Amino acid sequence: MSCIETVESRPPAGLIVHVAENGHSFELNCTEEDSVDAVQRCLETLCQIQFNDQLLLCGDMKLESHRPLSFYKLLGNGRDVFLYNRARLIPDCPLPSPEEINFLEPTELPSPSSLQDPHPLDDAVDPALKALSSYERQFRYHFQRGHAIYVSTQSKFEACKRLLRQQKVQERAFETARGNMDHYYRMINQTYVEFMKHFSRQHRHHSDLLLNFDKDIEKLRSIKLHPALQTGSLRCLLDFICEDNLRKLASNCAVSHRQFQVKVSHLKGMYNDLAQGVDRLFSMKAPVGIRDVELMIKEYQQYLDEQTSIMQSLSKDVNTVKKLVDDCVSSQVSASDAVSALGRMYNVHEKNHLPRMHACHRENKKLLDFCKIKKDEMNLFVHRNMQTVAHLQSCTRDIRMQLPAFKEAMTRQDGSFADLRLLRRIGPAYRVCLAEVVRRKASMKLYMGQAGQMAEKLARKREDEVRRREEFLKVQSVCIPRDILASMGLFDSPSQCDVNITPFDTNLLDIDITDIDRYAPESLVGLSVKVDKPISSTKGSFSGSYGSCNSLEVEESPSTIDGKDAHEELFDESESIEIAGTSKLEVENARLKAELASALALVCSYGTDIDYDTFDDSKLDSILKENAERTAEALRLKDEYCKHFQDMLKVKQMQCITYEKRIQELEQRLSDQYMQQQKISSGGKEVSVSALSALKTEDCKSEVCGDAEVHAPYVPPEPMDEVSSSPAALDPKEEHSTVEMSGKDQEGLDESMTDLLGIHLQPVEPVPNSLDASMLEPQRDEQHIDCGSGKEKEKRVIETVQDPLNTIPCRTNTALESGLLLKNKEDLVVVLESALSDKSNECDETQSKLEAAMEEIVSLRRELEASIKLLDESQLNCAHLENCLHEAREEAHTNLCAADRKASEYRALRASAIKIRGLFERLRTCVSAPGGVAGFTESLRSLALSLGSSSANDNEDESAAEIRACIRILADKVSILSRQRAELLERCSRFDAAQGLLSKELEGKNELVKTLYNKKKQVNKERVAFLNFEVHELAAFVLNSAGHYEAINRNRPNYYLSDESVALFIEHLPYRPTFIIGQIVHIEHKFAKPPTPELGDQSDLLSSKGEGSGLPESFFNPYGLPLGSEYYVVTVAMLPEPIQSSPP
Repeated sequence: MSCIETVESRPPAGLIVHVAENGHSFELNCTEEDSVDAVQRCLETLCQIQFNDQLLLCGDMKLESHRPLSFYKLLGNGRDVFLYNRARLIPDCPLPSPEEINFLEPTELPSPSSLQDPHPLDDAVDPALKALSSYERQFRYHFQRGHAIYVSTQSKFEACKRLLRQQKVQERAFETARGNMDHYYRMINQTYVEFMKHFSRQHRHHSDLLLNFDKDIEKLRSIKLHPALQTGSLRCLLDFICEDNLRKLASNCAVSHRQFQVKVSHLKGMYNDLAQGVDRLFSMKAPVGIRDVELMIKEYQQYLDEQTSIMQSLSKDVNTVKKLVDDCVSSQVSASDAVSALGRMYNVHEKNHLPRMHACHRENKKLLDFCKIKKDEMNLFVHRNMQTVAHLQSCTRDIRMQLPAFKEAMTRQDGSFADLRLLRRIGPAYRVCLAEVVRRKASMKLYMGQAGQMAEKLARKREDEVRRREEFLKVQSVCIPRDILASMGLFDSPSQCDVNITPFDTNLLDIDITDIDRYAPESLVGLSVKVDKPISSTKGSFSGSYGSCNSLEVEESPSTIDGKDAHEELFDESESIEIAGTSKLEVENARLKAELASALALVCSYGTDIDYDTFDDSKLDSILKENAERTAEALRLKDEYCKHFQDMLKVKQMQCITYEKRIQELEQRLSDQYMQQQKISSGGKEVSVSALSALKTEDCKSEVCGDAEVHAPYVPPEPMDEVSSSPAALDPKEEHSTVEMSGKDQEGLDESMTDLLGIHLQPVEPVPNSLDASMLEPQRDEQHIDCGSGKEKEKRVIETVQDPLNTIPCRTNTALESGLLLKNKEDLVVVLESALSDKSNECDETQSKLEAAMEEIVSLRRELEASIKLLDESQLNCAHLENCLHEAREEAHTNLCAADRKASEYRALRASAIKIRGLFERLRTCVSAPGGVAGFTESLRSLALSLGSSSANDNEDESAAEIRACIRILADKVSILSRQRAELLERCSRFDAAQGLLSKELEGKNELVKTLYNKKKQVNKERVAFLNFEVHELAAFVLNSAGHYEAINRNRPNYYLSDESVALFIEHLPYRPTFIIGQIVHIEHKFAKPPTPELGDQSDLLSSKGEGSGLPESFFNPYGLPLGSEYYVVTVAMLPEPIQSSPP
């Protein structure tokens, strides 16, 4: 495995490993088969980090040494691996050392000289050529200096960028470590929060058990067992357990409860410290503004770019001077022109380029110092925060190791408090058992009642079958002989059905629903769920609050629901049956008792089944809120039912008042008739008296013996009123109208009853009208009768009244016969006295019967109210079900219509889609047809024509028509575009030809402009100066009489041409010209001195300034000027096209 340091400009090809402590990055050339151990060995040699101190992280994963790299899938997916030094994570480890950077400083180059760097032009005669060699040497020196500065600046700038990359790597390493910390913190946080939830609920529950322990003990002690359950050692519920052992257990539980709370508080403090440390860690930001450093580096990039441009200029100038030297050597360019051009460039180098290079270098050095400071700050920041991360991970590890132990301790706490929880469950369990006894007794009675109803139903069906068979035989025996019918087996009768139930549940405790609260009050239940107290006060009171209880029930056991449904089904099938001893009202009361007992048991089970860890606080609050709402709704319904019952009670009270008035009227009429009969004379009317006595006696006997038959038809119209007032509970208006109608019916019936009674009671002795209990017994079947049954009832009343009228003649005849038998008055008095005493006794019996009947009326009224409420509820349920059925039918009809509409729309859309698909297929074929643009245009035009012809014959939808229209428009536009394309191609060819002509003309114009410019430049250069002479200007020299060439100068005389220049001009001429025009190269200022005799004439040895420094200038006067006068020796260069002069 080889490794190289990563370079940002080159994409990584292997595994990238970043060192967190300094930001260095390494690329390892490895394969997926290599192990992490090999990677760590390689990093040990590179980073000098010991193998055991290395920690490799990739995101949330820790790289294990024994696993291969393929296990983590690190190669080829661009995931970074960070290396952490465990030795640096120790709290007392030393701080990181300052950052050290190696970079190149610019070297100082020596000044160039002709000895160190000789040039061929150094020995040239022409001073301009010598100057060219010096310029070339200087320009090369400038380039070398600039290059050294540029290399040093570039190395510093690269170091700055490397420091920035390392800071970014350190920031990512810190973020990775922090993310790894956050990953494990979230895990431990979730575990800790769940633990604290369970602990808080357990602590609250256990504290409640310990706090209310004495109250629970006293509560169980105060609840006495049922007398049948009491024994010598069991008198109350507390006797079920050992109180002393339980108190010892409670004291031990209290100690362990406090100790466990202290330990959990310590754990909570550790976790709070950890959470605060994590919050501080995630709120901490790097003090180094990496973004600011990056922006500053981008800003300082301009200095490096400026140096690059300067180096390009210096390199170009070096090439320029080389080219000028070559051109001057080959006589292509004048040396004086080259020297003049290079002089300006030299000044630019010295005054601009090199100072700017040094300035940019200094700025980059400042940037490097700034980056070093920021890098040291980042090293210190990573060092300290990585120690913080290590400390937090250690705390996390400690808490994670302690949580299982705390969970186990919490489980042991549950085991320790199990007996205390059992103490609280004894009371609800006892109440549940009592409720189960009541439920079983009611269920048994319900079961037996339903069995009787089923037997009666089968008997009635048997009677119907027997009657049908008899009618069949009566009809068919006329035609078919009876022996044939007997042979056919048609004389058999269905057998009787005997329903026998073996007694069961004979050992149940003798308690009723009212005894549950007496032997096991609701205070024993753990939950504060209350049931309406008047439930068990009377037989029918539970039905008034049963609806509200249903709204409070959460769930029912399947057995309860199934049994309830079976009972209701059987009860519904036998609604019209009434069996002696097992009436439907008793069956219904038994069912309601069973349901009430089940509800009480369910409420009690809430207190035992709902433990402290069933719900958390949020769910418990929501459940309590929901129960409060449902309880309020149940109370509202209860108030409505109470109001409805009060209204019904008022109606019944009015009816009772009416009945009492009618009874009083009847009693008064009987009393009046009796007084009238007493006033009848005893003499002369013995036969009538005896007849009346006999008639009264027989009538009273008939009233007493046949009481059920005679008075049964005179049942007050209460069932009729109750049936009519049942729906009145839903609508007050209907209730009012129903009450009025029932009042009218009652008055009419009472009047008819009074008339009928008056017909056969006038001749009878006044006896109080007695009402049998059967007269006021509420008929349950009348709750479901219709108009036909009402008419049948009226018919029965009339027939019953007519029967006593028919018996009056018979009774009269009997009385007359008995009167004829009596012979004397004394016997008649004795008979009348005995009859009077009998009638008095019968009146007393009738009075006692009337009182018993009134009491039974009150009880039956209550039962009737309960039955009416059940009827109202059933009617409401039926109405609700009918409404739901109606809504379901309407919804189904709506859905069916919508489905049909959707189907038709789908068929239309599918047909349209097929047509559109066909059009698109034709269009695709047209587009993909060969032949280029022309072929596409032609095929598209033919497609448009075919579509136009087919659209006239087909009946298509709007979308297909729009697509056809679009295709036709597209064909027209494509045709237009093809024509425009042809026109454009033609125009382009013409434009190309015109452009060629214009290009040629432009080239000619450019050549002409260049020629004119060169001529103008030449003219400017060849302008002769006559005032002041300067280098690079033209000067005209004229041959004077002394044979010297003297310059033409208006301001200053005594400008003479040097001998070297004269020799240069006349070298190739056969004669000496009269004037010479040349470009000034050098001007030498001198003074006229007398020559010395030792040296002789040295006029031919004069040279330019600096070259003749070995001879004194004061000895030279070659031009015969007055001594002391100044003169100038001018050196000129030949023009490219010298101006020729004529010979003298």
